[in-house]
Amino acid sequence: MPSTAGKSGSGYLTGQLLIAMPQMNDPRFARTVIYICAHTADGAMGLVVNREIEALTFPDLLKQLNIDAEVVDDKIQVLFGGPVETGRGFVLHSSDYVQNATMLVDKRVGLTATMEVLKDIASGNGPRLNLLALGYAGWGPGQLDAEIHANGWLTVPADDELIFDPDLDNKWERALAKIGIDSSMLSGEAGHA
Repeated sequence: MPSTAGKSGSGYLTGQLLIAMPQMNDPRFARTVIYICAHTADGAMGLVVNREIEALTFPDLLKQLNIDAEVVDDKIQVLFGGPVETGRGFVLHSSDYVQNATMLVDKRVGLTATMEVLKDIASGNGPRLNLLALGYAGWGPGQLDAEIHANGWLTVPADDELIFDPDLDNKWERALAKIGIDSSMLSGEAGHA
């Protein structure tokens, strides 16, 4: 069974990745990898880092928000961050970029949910690494812990490649491989020994 202890040994998973198990019943989370931005006794919040919203591009989003940009990187993906507040945007990014509204998750990663970060990314003055997501995944007190204990999720230490790599197609498999699991060996069916 995977450990639920975070890096600090506090029992919380802030700064870790969740990997959905094959038997995940909720289709919104099937084969997802979620970066946990906050996990306390009050609940947890994270962003799905491997599911693109294909119907929305970064230039489209900037246009909808009336943000002018002379040169826009159309390779920036807009991701489905989770089913909660899907109209709200979040930028998960490297800690080289910090605003007053930035929440530093750890020494490497920050989270900013302002128009300014989008303007800075559009103008080329944003963080070195970034991931733009609409919505987030949220859990009430004890809910995530219960899902982990019911074998709904595995945990793995986060690294920049798993978080920020724009190659989303095999991120779930790569996250599993990081803890030595071959995805073809996992079954979607519960069994008994």
